[in-house]
Amino acid sequence: MKQRVIHVGIGVFGRRWCSEFLKTNVADGTIEVVAIVDLNPEALAFGAAQLGLPAERCYQDAAKAFAEVKADFCTVVVTPAHHEAIIDLALAHGLDILCEKPIADTMAASLRIARKVEAAGRKMAVTMSHRFDQDKTTLRRIVRSGILGKINHVSLRFLGDMRQHMAWSSLFRHQMADPLLIEGAIHHLDIIADFAGAPCRTVYANTWKPSWAEYAGDTDGIVTMEFENGVRALYEGSCAHSTGLNTFYKEYIRVDGEHGSAILHHRDVEVFMRQDIWRQQSREGTGQKVPLLEQRKWINNWLIELFCQWRDGGPALETQVAANVQASALVFGAIESSRSGKVVELQELLAQAA
Repeated sequence: MKQRVIHVGIGVFGRRWCSEFLKTNVADGTIEVVAIVDLNPEALAFGAAQLGLPAERCYQDAAKAFAEVKADFCTVVVTPAHHEAIIDLALAHGLDILCEKPIADTMAASLRIARKVEAAGRKMAVTMSHRFDQDKTTLRRIVRSGILGKINHVSLRFLGDMRQHMAWSSLFRHQMADPLLIEGAIHHLDIIADFAGAPCRTVYANTWKPSWAEYAGDTDGIVTMEFENGVRALYEGSCAHSTGLNTFYKEYIRVDGEHGSAILHHRDVEVFMRQDIWRQQSREGTGQKVPLLEQRKWINNWLIELFCQWRDGGPALETQVAANVQASALVFGAIESSRSGKVVELQELLAQAA
């Protein structure tokens, strides 16, 4: 039975939600979008055209939409600072929530939301879309198969050329204090933790803004992490790179284990296994090529379906809000480390914020 959805937010990425993610799941009968919400009448017109909604199901007032339209869950695609207000409305009307990352714009708000969801007995998940992309899922299958043995180190490189004003789609990213960490690394650090296979113990970050970056906050950074199972990790990120060597969806990821290494680069996956050769040497590009996994849906298209399955009694999403506070902690811990110049104990940060 299709599930009824109220969608909130039709900004730059919200338009893609309407034209692709929601539309795909409407087409196959997974969901029915029963109302959309945005302050901008032009955005509402776009969403209505994409989803075939009448004018009376298009709202500029979220509270009015939740009060008047019966739904099963809502999708939240507004800026992080406004997540909590929409989530509060959803909980007040007994709705489950599928929310864009991060949970909120502060660690305290993220934990507050997680507590509210638990107290209300509702389901909430965060759309960590990059973790659910085809190439990362293929790499995850390799790592979780155990063929690499005990994981020793994970590294991820993101280098995007979005240095000009408004090159990163929305004005708020150019005005915020930590655009790389909050809007980019929220995905990347989450992916690293997924491959590491344990909560992060410590994080140390150094972030900065080069003179050519047309942003208010730091666009470049290096983050080192140590996880509770002993895995170490390194993140190198920039949204003001000169040539965009590894932009979104084309990152470089390497997972090094006891018995081998797996590399993802520009959506190609290869594996190197240790051989009984004196001083073995390998070169990237010459490993065993691994074909990408095939299925009907990826990223948010897939996440919407998985969320509906969870609501129908299936397995809980890995990105449910209670677990996703660890991803938020990685980001806000990295921000604190960058500002203080000190190593941050991540689980202590969580405990203090609670």
